[in-house]
Amino acid sequence: MIKSQSQQTVLTLDLADEAASEQFATLLAACLHPSLVITLSGDLGAGKTTLIRAMLRALGVQSAIKSPTFSLVESYTCNHLTIHHFDLYRIHHEEELEYLGFRDYFTQESICCIEWPENAGKTLPNVDISFKLSIKGAGREMQITALSAAGNRILARLAGKT
Repeated sequence: MIKSQSQQTVLTLDLADEAASEQFATLLAACLHPSLVITLSGDLGAGKTTLIRAMLRALGVQSAIKSPTFSLVESYTCNHLTIHHFDLYRIHHEEELEYLGFRDYFTQESICCIEWPENAGKTLPNVDISFKLSIKGAGREMQITALSAAGNRILARLAGKT
């Protein structure tokens, strides 16, 4: 289901199981290009890291894909893309991100995927597309919100293929 809320376009999907999440992640991977900022929100266990892992696998990452829960960021290079995967669950004050050089990761050559973006506060740059996952029975419900022109293009491609 697609609906517009003011200037934001929202797509809601039901992902029946982990295989459906992986299939969606493959579609998402095909839409990515440098300088995107992607956020993922949802409760613990909602599938944020699973989605990013599947997306990285679809992009060709062969190495271990670790959750950045303790390291806060893991970076990958594949198919001429640099992807930074952040997990900000353990961030309690946005000032902590300044010490980590958080802003330095957001370049024209990289894609930044951020779990728990609400913990970044004002240090978070403009987001292109936002994913909110919630547990729904054995599966997941995902709300995708486009927040920029690039996000709208990605959402349109995803809506046409789901």
